[in-house]
Amino acid sequence: MKLGISIKIDVKKIIKERLYQGVKGTYLDLTTFIDIDNEDTYGNNGIIFQSVSKEEREQGVKTPILGNVKVFSKQDTSTSHTTQTPEQSNDDDDIPF
Repeated sequence: MKLGISIKIDVKKIIKERLYQGVKGTYLDLTTFIDIDNEDTYGNNGIIFQSVSKEEREQGVKTPILGNVKVFSKQDTSTSHTTQTPEQSNDDDDIPF
């Protein structure tokens, strides 16, 4: 299954001390929980946090919710056919592709 997911975060809530320098840039580890079968009041399917280490979790360290995720597309890749909407169908039989 393929999912199209929209992600929105409030960059003001990022804990800057958690940014780290990598070989190709500055990085931020995030964690998200997604429930594709349920939506909240605003149509979101999940939330995004800054990641914490196992040791930090054991110490009770919490980070703020940075944002939300919304599943906008679901595609079942187990079938070999593609479902088209009426706008996508083409009635021209002369086109070879």
